[in-house]
Amino acid sequence: MAGFAGLVRKAHEYVKTKEFRDYITSTHFWGPVANWGLPLAAFKDMKAPPDIISGRMTTALIFYSMAFMRFAYRVQPRNYLLLACHLTNVVAQTIQGGRYVNHYFFGGAKASKPLAKQA
Repeated sequence: MAGFAGLVRKAHEYVKTKEFRDYITSTHFWGPVANWGLPLAAFKDMKAPPDIISGRMTTALIFYSMAFMRFAYRVQPRNYLLLACHLTNVVAQTIQGGRYVNHYFFGGAKASKPLAKQA
């Protein structure tokens, strides 16, 4: 428990530093924060029916996030917040892409259509 209290004290001291204030007010922080809308929207859309998924847009977002994952790692100083955001988006969009493929190519569309009433 004493180790945890020391960790909290150290974190509290870091939050008061100019280095932390400079980070919070930089685009290195706010750019990734704004980008979190992409994976959050993708996770929200997982409850929606798969027929509204755009295969082209999902594919584009996967490649977009893969490119920016590389950028976030290569830029100095490394932007791990941006890397985590785009990694999460790749996972979310891949799941959405799987739902799209299942729906349109592996019979999900046939199974989700209601049966006609028998007369």
